[in-house]
Amino acid sequence: HSLPQLAAQSVLAPSEKLTSPTVVGYDFNKGLDYNALMDSFLYCGFQATHLGQAMQEVDRMLSWSLADEPVAEDEDEEFRSKEVRERVRTKIWLAYTSNLISSGLRESFRFLAQHSMVQVILSSAGGVEEDFIKCLAPTHLGDFTLEGKALRKRGINRIANLLVPNDNYCLFEDWLKPILHAMHDEQDKDGVHWTPSTMIHRLGKEINNEESVYHWCYKNNIPVFCPAITDGSIGDMLYFHSYERPGLIVDLVADIRAVNDQALKSRKTGVIILGGGLVKHHTMNANLMRNGCDFCVYVSTAQEFDGSDSGARPDEAVSWGKIRVDANPVKVYADATLVFPLIVAKTFAACLHDGRWAVRPKDVIFDKGYTTSESAIEREKVYGK
Repeated sequence: HSLPQLAAQSVLAPSEKLTSPTVVGYDFNKGLDYNALMDSFLYCGFQATHLGQAMQEVDRMLSWSLADEPVAEDEDEEFRSKEVRERVRTKIWLAYTSNLISSGLRESFRFLAQHSMVQVILSSAGGVEEDFIKCLAPTHLGDFTLEGKALRKRGINRIANLLVPNDNYCLFEDWLKPILHAMHDEQDKDGVHWTPSTMIHRLGKEINNEESVYHWCYKNNIPVFCPAITDGSIGDMLYFHSYERPGLIVDLVADIRAVNDQALKSRKTGVIILGGGLVKHHTMNANLMRNGCDFCVYVSTAQEFDGSDSGARPDEAVSWGKIRVDANPVKVYADATLVFPLIVAKTFAACLHDGRWAVRPKDVIFDKGYTTSESAIEREKVYGK
């Protein structure tokens, strides 16, 4: 009997020839080479490929300089030489949610701030205060299944499978209260104008602890923006302070100008966003001011089906002008605690430890605008001639 024609046509349909890379994983018979293992992610498929692409995108952030671009006819004389153009680099933004400071990712963030490998940081209130609290008392490992009622009786707060004794927040209150009074004195006597970012800068100075992310932000003058500074223990302390001594002002409007200007003045921006919510939107909205970031990596478990900004894919941000139309953004669907240390190891840490960071120009320029002709070209990419 002959094979039915319909079945043959359906099952044995011919294929077009593919030219994309082939799928292959790491061969452990070749030994244990962690660098090669991470290289292999790119060709593994699924989220491993997205992770590999994210590593490539961060490398592009780190390696780009204005020397990679042609010199415009109307370029200022100051920026025509190769030496000066090599100094113009990508301004890298790092944004993360508060739970990630509570986790062991804090040490990865501290590494980046310590070596000035990021230029702007955004987080929520918990992402600020938990860093300082960890300098005063540790966070402990627990379990996702621990009963809330029993923990409440013991004065233990649970963050997923992490445990924070309530005493830690009491220690934070004891540390923060005199600082708030000192800030209030400086406002009243010296006219100091406090914003969330200048407040965090001050706290980074006061903590004087090299384990702190914001200690290094203070030392290296890295601005930290937190538009929801009152949404946590710091807010509780400000609330109590307002009854004890009314009148302390923390100006949000000055910070929205400051964060937007950080984007607007940059020649290139690269953003790394871990998680979603306010920190994601605030970072991307600032980059809208310059028609979008040039490099972009999202790491999140959030999905887009509910319309949330947290779950939105990068292409949605392209439609808003928050990512440039010619960018190659990557979203990794994963728990940041799993993949971000790998990204740091393959990119930032490798750059530091293999000597590339040492030969990077010391007097780096991040703020350099487009010339008139370059601005016209960028506009044409979106709207055409």
